[in-house]
Amino acid sequence: MPYIQNYQPFASTPLCILLAALPVLVLFTLLIKRAPVPLAAGSGALSALIIAVLAYHMPARMAGLAFVNGALFALLPIGYVLVGAMALYNLTVETGYFERIKASVAGLSPDHRLQAVLIAFCFGAFLEGAAGAGTPVAICAAMMVGLGFKPIQAAVLCLIANTSPVAYGGFGTPLLTLSGVTNIDVRLLSHMAGNQLPILSCIVPLWLVRSMCSWKETRAVLPAIAVSGGCFAICQFVFAHSAAFPLTDLAGGLISLVITGMFLRHWQPVHLWRCETSHLDPHADADEIRELILQHMAPRKSMNETMRAWGPFIVLCLIMVSIGSNKKQLDSLSFGPVRGVYEVHLTGLDKQVKRMPPVVAAPTLEKAVFTVNWITTPGTSVLISLLLVIPMLRPTRAQLKTVMRRTAQQMSVPIPTILLMLGLGYITRFAGLDATLGMAFKNTHSLYPFFAALLGWLGVFLTGTDSGSNALFGSLQRITALQLHLNPILICTANSTGGVMGKMIDAQSICVATAATDQVGREADIFKIVIRHSIALAALVGAIVMLQAYVFPFTRMIP
Repeated sequence: MPYIQNYQPFASTPLCILLAALPVLVLFTLLIKRAPVPLAAGSGALSALIIAVLAYHMPARMAGLAFVNGALFALLPIGYVLVGAMALYNLTVETGYFERIKASVAGLSPDHRLQAVLIAFCFGAFLEGAAGAGTPVAICAAMMVGLGFKPIQAAVLCLIANTSPVAYGGFGTPLLTLSGVTNIDVRLLSHMAGNQLPILSCIVPLWLVRSMCSWKETRAVLPAIAVSGGCFAICQFVFAHSAAFPLTDLAGGLISLVITGMFLRHWQPVHLWRCETSHLDPHADADEIRELILQHMAPRKSMNETMRAWGPFIVLCLIMVSIGSNKKQLDSLSFGPVRGVYEVHLTGLDKQVKRMPPVVAAPTLEKAVFTVNWITTPGTSVLISLLLVIPMLRPTRAQLKTVMRRTAQQMSVPIPTILLMLGLGYITRFAGLDATLGMAFKNTHSLYPFFAALLGWLGVFLTGTDSGSNALFGSLQRITALQLHLNPILICTANSTGGVMGKMIDAQSICVATAATDQVGREADIFKIVIRHSIALAALVGAIVMLQAYVFPFTRMIP
């Protein structure tokens, strides 16, 4: 007999909400108390398992299989891409190639405000479009530490930057997922997202820089912020309204990176700013500040030198684009008995959990299938890139051993932690705890457009991906919109555009950030910093959705 989800196992609604939220509360309470991260994640997963079995009456075997399903997803694609990305970065550091990359960026500007915009926002958006799955945070955070950013600061900046591009990440996967669960044409959803996200894309670079320094120091680089954010926003709007919407992040990130780099060859702020000088007294000796800045000045590189410096990451991007743009064809390949995609159906869980209205329009059996798309998963692109750049970088055997040893040490804690956190998320999903939390938003009535964005935000926090949030709450959003006589295109899109602001606080992203910056164990510190940014930006999305729902002429923005 299938397990039928019951979203209110007790008569008291507040009690049900408290029980559904308890695993997450346990997780972050232990993190704030500075418990070891794997212990915190394991305790959260264990509490979710107990509540699922005892309070929601889910069969223990099904709950265990749900954890296994999440753990498998943690290994592929997340762990796979994270290990490969860190190995590639460590290889460039060990062979001295990363010094050339640093010099090419410093040649544009040694100013950390501008470097953050170039790498975390522009280059990060490109990587999000090509791969997603934590790749932008893993690579960009490691690069920024190498450029002199404080590790915690680099992690926070990359998490903040990896927001507005996320809805079009991985060649538009989140919107394609949303279309699949809502039966709304994906182009309509893309048009709606294209009428919301460009506003945020103009704000995020400004927000990024302001989180580093004062308003006065932020205003000093407003021209560069306007160029980068404006270029990306224009590209995002144009591509979102075209048939080529899956290329939105790729085109926007690349064009924004190139144009901002060209702009910085002709414009620089009057006073350069770096993390090393930020703690100095404003009236400190000018020679002391100048000396600190000059240490990081680098002559501008020619185009050929810049291309050679970025060679390993150019190879990575080309392979990601090539594989990602031909995903369907590559997945359908077979080499004799070897196939491009394998599907592992978890017997005992697959189609044994029934999701019930009003979360879905009609009772629906949930699939529990672990998909092994070993050719097109982003980790394979990173692995191929790694193998191709080894002849380019010419490392010695000793250097290769050092890279392997360092990468293994760096991943020894993050991989088990991500495995436990994803296991927690899958238990809450299959048991129905997530739907209990989601349905609490339904009773907001006329304020629902605002809370629709926050529901998407909650979904990303719980699942770790915008695609996961769309799969989780997309159908509920459509049903609620029709019940409240709201436009389902607007409300369903709000799930994705609001969800992107939850990307910076989900456990998966924070673990990737701490692993990339060698700050494992400081997840709670990062969470406490980014949570206020996440809530504020999610509320901003909610306000935009409210305007588009009720206020003319914003209502004309709905396709």
